[in-house]
Amino acid sequence: MTTFTIHNTDSAPAGSKAQLESARQRMGQIPNLYGVLAEAPIAVEAYDTLGGLLMKSSFTPTERHVVWFTINAYHDCHYCMAAHTFLAKGENVSEDVIETARSVGSYTDPKLEALRVFTLKLVENRGWSAPQDLEAFLASGFTRQNVLEIVVTIAHKVLSNYTNHIVETPVDDAFARFAWTKPVSNAA
Repeated sequence: MTTFTIHNTDSAPAGSKAQLESARQRMGQIPNLYGVLAEAPIAVEAYDTLGGLLMKSSFTPTERHVVWFTINAYHDCHYCMAAHTFLAKGENVSEDVIETARSVGSYTDPKLEALRVFTLKLVENRGWSAPQDLEAFLASGFTRQNVLEIVVTIAHKVLSNYTNHIVETPVDDAFARFAWTKPVSNAA
C-alpha cells in the first residue's frame, strides 16, 4: 500500500515550508491535511489560498459553512466534516446548523435550505444547473456572485476531500471529538 507523509516544516519540500509555517501561526498547529498537501507545494498553496479567499466571500459564516458541510457530506469526507465542525463552532455557527449538516438533513430556515439544495445539485451534476434550479436559488435571496462563490468552494473542497480519500488523512487530535461517519440512511 502506498503511504503519504504528513509533513512538518522540517520534512516538507522547500516550496511548502512557508505555507506550513503560516498555517501553524494562524491555527496553532499544522493540520494533517496541510501536512499531506505539502507533498506538492502547489497543492498546499492552492488549498490555503482558496480557503483565505473564501473567508472574503459575501456569504455569512453560517452560509459559508452550509456550503462546505454540504460538499463534505456528499463526498463522505470524514476528515473535513470533523475539521469544519471544529471551525464552525469557532465561528459561532449555531448547533442546529451544525447538527443538521452532520446528520445530512434539511434546514428549517428556507434560505439555508435553498443554499444546501443548490450546492448539492451543483456537486451532484458536476456544475450543470437546470434553469429552474438557478432561478429558485436566486429567488431565495442569493445572488449571481453567490453562485460563483459556490463554484470556488466546490473547487476548494474537491482538493481536500479527494486528497483525504486517497491518503486516508487521519483526523487531528484537535478535531477528534467531532469525528463523523455519514449516517447510513443518507449514504449515497
